[in-house]
Amino acid sequence: MQLHNLSERTNRTRSARVGRGGKRGKTSGRGGKGQTARAGRKMRPEMRDIIKKLPKRRGYGKNRARTVRTSRPDYTPINLAALSVFAAGEAVSPKTLVEKGIAKRSGGKLPLIKILGTGTLSTKLTFSACAFSASAKEAVLAAGGTIA
Repeated sequence: MQLHNLSERTNRTRSARVGRGGKRGKTSGRGGKGQTARAGRKMRPEMRDIIKKLPKRRGYGKNRARTVRTSRPDYTPINLAALSVFAAGEAVSPKTLVEKGIAKRSGGKLPLIKILGTGTLSTKLTFSACAFSASAKEAVLAAGGTIA
């Protein structure tokens, strides 16, 4: 291989500047006069007119942002069946759930946990900083566990 055999990797061709003499004079491929011939032309999209004619309803839909509660806490659901990893008498908290790999951190912070009643719990566990469904609370107390 020699220097005269090498070719450039980048494309050096420039787009043609129209309307400055040469082969593309006068209207420069823009057609006649009017809005379409002007610089910075912007035709109003037809879809916008259709959207503006739609009736605005309450609830979820076009104006959804005003009806959604953004301050609602986002819980990570965990079933009782997933807690079989813990030995009897162990403490269950968001920190221990992350360490055991049952829950994941969200945004670098410990997640909010909600224990759900799917499955059975046979071991006596101590829970802290967790929310419970009604059936999960009954199952934990029936197994002899404590909720702090």
